[in-house]
Amino acid sequence: MITRIKELPDNMVGFLATDEVSAKDFIDVVMPEVEKFIEEKDKLNYMLVIETDLSKFTAGAWFQDAMLGVKTLTKWNRAAIVYDSETVQNFTEVFSKIMIGEFKGFDKKDYETAVKWTSEQIDL
Repeated sequence: MITRIKELPDNMVGFLATDEVSAKDFIDVVMPEVEKFIEEKDKLNYMLVIETDLSKFTAGAWFQDAMLGVKTLTKWNRAAIVYDSETVQNFTEVFSKIMIGEFKGFDKKDYETAVKWTSEQIDL
C-alpha cells in the first residue's frame, strides 16, 4: 500500500510504502498526486519512504514506478528514496547519472535530512 505523506514542505510530494505495494497503488495514488503536483509547481521534488521489504513490491508496481519516471521525465528535480539498504541507495545515486534531476538514497534515520534535501532547503 502507498499513502501520501501530508506533513511535508509544499514544494515536494512524498509517499510511504507499507505492506504489499501493487501497480494499483502507483496508478491510483502516486500518479494522480504527482501529475497534480507538476501541474501546480512545474517541477518534481519527490520522496518515497519504503517501510516494507522490496520483495513486497509486485512486478506491476516496479513497472508503474518506471512509467512514472518516463511519463514525467523532463520534470524531475530532486528525488529521495528512504530505505535502509546500501544497495538501494547506491542504485538511486547511479540512477541520478542517467536521469534528469538529482536522485539520492537515505537511511530511515536520516528522514529529516531527506526532507530538507528534497525540498531544496539544503544541498548535499
